[in-house]
Amino acid sequence: MKYKIIGFICCFAVILIAVFAPLSYKDYRKTERIHQHEQEIPQEPCTDPADGGLCTYLPIVKIDTDGMEIPGRPIKDDGNNRIYTRATDGETTIAAQMDIIGNDSKEYHHANETADVSSEIRIRMRGNSSRTFDKPSYAIRLVDKKGENNPLSIMGMDAHHEWVLYGPWLDKTAIRNYMFYNLAGEMMSYAPNVRFCEVILNGEYEGLYVMTEMITGGKDGARLGLRVNAKRSAFSGYLLRLDHQHAGEEALNSFTTYTYKTPFLLQIEYPGSRNRDARLTEEIRQDFSNFEKTLYSYDYDREKHGYTSMIDVDSFVDYFIINELSSNADAGNYSTYIYKGTDNLYRMCVWDFNNACNNYFEEELPYTGFFLNNRLWFEMLIKDEDFTERIIQRYHSLRKGLLSEESLYRYIDETLDFIAPALARNDARWGSVEQQAKGLLVPVSRNLDSRSAAEGQLKGYLRNRGKWLDENIETLRQYSASSRVKQYNEVND
Repeated sequence: MKYKIIGFICCFAVILIAVFAPLSYKDYRKTERIHQHEQEIPQEPCTDPADGGLCTYLPIVKIDTDGMEIPGRPIKDDGNNRIYTRATDGETTIAAQMDIIGNDSKEYHHANETADVSSEIRIRMRGNSSRTFDKPSYAIRLVDKKGENNPLSIMGMDAHHEWVLYGPWLDKTAIRNYMFYNLAGEMMSYAPNVRFCEVILNGEYEGLYVMTEMITGGKDGARLGLRVNAKRSAFSGYLLRLDHQHAGEEALNSFTTYTYKTPFLLQIEYPGSRNRDARLTEEIRQDFSNFEKTLYSYDYDREKHGYTSMIDVDSFVDYFIINELSSNADAGNYSTYIYKGTDNLYRMCVWDFNNACNNYFEEELPYTGFFLNNRLWFEMLIKDEDFTERIIQRYHSLRKGLLSEESLYRYIDETLDFIAPALARNDARWGSVEQQAKGLLVPVSRNLDSRSAAEGQLKGYLRNRGKWLDENIETLRQYSASSRVKQYNEVND
């Protein structure tokens, strides 16, 4: 009888593992995802303050630079090279004060109320193309009186000192980053948390913004939970970014760079330059090069010598799906983040959906075809039949729920309803929707003249893209078919 009980327990354990193992990728996520637009909107009318100022149920971010201009606008130097403006003291950032009213409140609040969160900050403009927009985005670092990092919880998000204040401009729905970060956050182990807010800069209303977690390491469950010991020149996890190389940034000369497999450059985002020396930088370069050599080797898909023991496969699968569905053309080229966690597995992290769903300003993107199969790292992963099958099965599963057309439409509708009053105030500040980001999309006919037109374009693209993927996702198998993939040397495991 005793052995029968033991056998039953073992069988039951095997069943549990079989059922829940596919969901294990979610165990890496530390916090529950919060979708701000799902909060209850106050029903009573907003009581205007005595001074006639702002009244909103969104958090209010007030920034005071004491009259100093925020640096970071792109300009040309004497050699016609693109550089960025600096502060009068030559620094890339300036000191300022930031106050947040209604930090995590579900009620109306006013700009003249006492702040719930206050901190000194260092601030600059951020982005690449977006630095030229009339409504800029900002990189913010919270600091204390001594200029040291001052991690604080912002709008219900985990405490940290690094934040991005993203100003929707090119995206006339204003929701692409908010929506796709949150959807990715439900799918993957981590995606940046976001909150809508309204910004007042030096007493002037600047419109609707999205407070966003910067992708970086953190403590106590915040962000990626990476660790570094600068004194011992040791790390447990690191973060890399594939992108344009900006002035002053050191490129990581990894395997795919020095073999010219990509024209884009990798930089170490975490640990930052202040927390690593030349030895630590070289160790990270060598460590990541070892991964890339494995991925681009003859036995890349072998159980013993291949990539599967080095990555969280689910992370790469979900990254592929969310970026393909949204046709996020930058993915795999620009603003592409990959990190090695404290469990020694590599994962992808989504970033920047401003150009997604045919909002790419340089050219019109069709809703047909795949693109990530030709991008760095994925060009090898897609050669593996198992990886391809996991994409196909995961896609079909997500299209029955989170990424179904009905679910996506509902998410768009509910989010736009939530921010409607703030969008009206935003447009009063920046002029008609037609005038905002005027003529930036090519051809000119793609530039939309109303919020409703932008909503229709987003929904229409997702409908057409989703329908095409539904009908063609199985064709991904062609990229891993034996007739197409070179037969590599046999390796006896």
